[in-house]
Amino acid sequence: MVEPHRFPIRVYYEDTDAGGIAYHATYLRWAERARTEALRDMGLPHADMASRHGAFLVVKRIEVEYASPARLDDLVTIRTQIRRVSAILDLDQDVMLGDEILAALKVRLVCVGEQGLRPRAVPEPWRSALRARIATVENTLSEKTAWTA
Repeated sequence: MVEPHRFPIRVYYEDTDAGGIAYHATYLRWAERARTEALRDMGLPHADMASRHGAFLVVKRIEVEYASPARLDDLVTIRTQIRRVSAILDLDQDVMLGDEILAALKVRLVCVGEQGLRPRAVPEPWRSALRARIATVENTLSEKTAWTA
């Protein structure tokens, strides 16, 4: 099984509401950061896709299921797993506190060309590298919100 990418993030005051609970939109920023770092760790940064191929990945859809709150000063980990690579890229991203899933995100990305922002194929070497990292389904909260293609 392919190991998911893991990205640690500390919950800062700016991420929370007055009660010290991470604001719901903060999870989207964390997930974006983790996706960017996952590509960078594969040696495939977003900037290279744009400069070499005039293409980039955009969010088409995100579905979030919140289970428990992240709190001020928690050290959470964003676990990113690739589920499908074709004209689209489907990912599962779980916000974890230790072994507990705080939130499960189902993310659908589309590769678009810089000119016209029209969908296009994910360029090489991104496509092959991403396909090589496709995970098999684990027993996670994310399974409960699986999409049908």
